[in-house]
Amino acid sequence: MPRYEMLNNIAHRDLRVATDFGPELGDAVGMVPAYPSEFAELQREYPIFLRKDPATGDWQSVALLGFEQHENLFLQDGRWNAAYLPGAAAKGPFLIGFQESRIDGALTREAVLHVDLEHPRVNATQGEPVFLPQGGNTPYLEHIAGVLRGIHDGHAFGAAMFAALDAHGLIQPLTLDVQIDPQHRVGVNGLHAIDRDRLAVLDGAALAELNRAGYLEGAYLMLASLHNMRRLIAEKQRRLRMADAAVAAGRD
Repeated sequence: MPRYEMLNNIAHRDLRVATDFGPELGDAVGMVPAYPSEFAELQREYPIFLRKDPATGDWQSVALLGFEQHENLFLQDGRWNAAYLPGAAAKGPFLIGFQESRIDGALTREAVLHVDLEHPRVNATQGEPVFLPQGGNTPYLEHIAGVLRGIHDGHAFGAAMFAALDAHGLIQPLTLDVQIDPQHRVGVNGLHAIDRDRLAVLDGAALAELNRAGYLEGAYLMLASLHNMRRLIAEKQRRLRMADAAVAAGRD
């Protein structure tokens, strides 16, 4: 179970975080949350879909990494084979929490960094240090803080964006059922996508409303991202061929 603590340079002065990749580090997942603040980068390499958050019922955008629950087709020999790492994967064991305090008698909520000390990336002897010997933040921690700010801002923006797109009927269920090769067929349930045809027939007032709010660009970036399905399918085919070849070699 997670064990979150507010990050500080005294209790966690020796904290190190593994920055390589592998199933043992929690990277064997078929999808990760995606945020509109990173859509421009994500759409170059990952298909972006929408789904209902099982906990809240709210819309959530996700980057598809594989066709099974624990299949990440971007993982290869301890590397993440992409030029851009999704923020949800890059943040590692860190997250933004909130601390309540009173300032001039008013109750305020201040965003503070927390760390999950049970996360598989946390290691006291190996990995990237979080704090400098004199107590300051390392470049790694500064990078993580930037990633978390993007996630925080993108989450709030996304909630409003997806509600607006849904109100215009642009979010529609998708049947993802792919014939990988003659022997293998894969599918992912519960995904939704932007309906290109419905978007094309929106009237000028609706388009102007979505554009002014900054939501129209996000809709088109999600649509553009779908060409990356070809990359996922090709990688799945490659791995199936390798698995078949290994089985055949074992019989010889």
